[in-house]
Amino acid sequence: MDTETRPPEDIVPDIAEDADPTALQGASRQTVRRRLTTLAVLAVTGVAIVTAAYLSDPARATSVLADGTVTAVNLTGAPTGDPPAVGKPAPEFAAVTADGVRFDLADLRGKAVWLTFGATWCQPCRAENPDIEAAYQKYKAQGLVVVQVYIGEDAQTVNDYTNRVGLTYARIPDTFDRLASQYRILGIPSHFFIGRDGTLKVLRIGSMTADLMESNVAAIMQ
Repeated sequence: MDTETRPPEDIVPDIAEDADPTALQGASRQTVRRRLTTLAVLAVTGVAIVTAAYLSDPARATSVLADGTVTAVNLTGAPTGDPPAVGKPAPEFAAVTADGVRFDLADLRGKAVWLTFGATWCQPCRAENPDIEAAYQKYKAQGLVVVQVYIGEDAQTVNDYTNRVGLTYARIPDTFDRLASQYRILGIPSHFFIGRDGTLKVLRIGSMTADLMESNVAAIMQ
């Protein structure tokens, strides 16, 4: 019985039976290379998000996208300061909320902070916002603060959307991507769970289920 193996038919090009074997091998290799190149291009966004965003915390890079959905973003701002890293103080910043109130992360020491980056046009962000609001309502009396940064959008756009869907936590328009660049955001939604001592406890890229939100909030409420 002929036990010779061969590549799948969709990988081998159509070549006449009397074709030069050397040419056949060369054509097959070229086809395989083209297919591998295509796969690499399809994967590059996810790899870039995981690798670049988690250079400061490589132990988390292999699992962060396992159960989430993420939308890649391209920022116009330049990174400033040290990148966020689990186990280190969260990068501090000051900004003005969509309601015109000054916000300073340093003022929240002693509270558990859930900092999330998204946009009104981002479908995964929109899908998880009701669960974020529910978690905020459940834990705000225990000291949870939720802050959502809207990348590349102005206050009116943020208010029009958040008032319509009933979001009550702090919302910050990041019109020129300053905060997103500081936090090295490459995909949204991105979530940063900051403990009461100001230390970044959990860093995630991608949308989350309500149960996963609960477990991450519990990690910073202690």
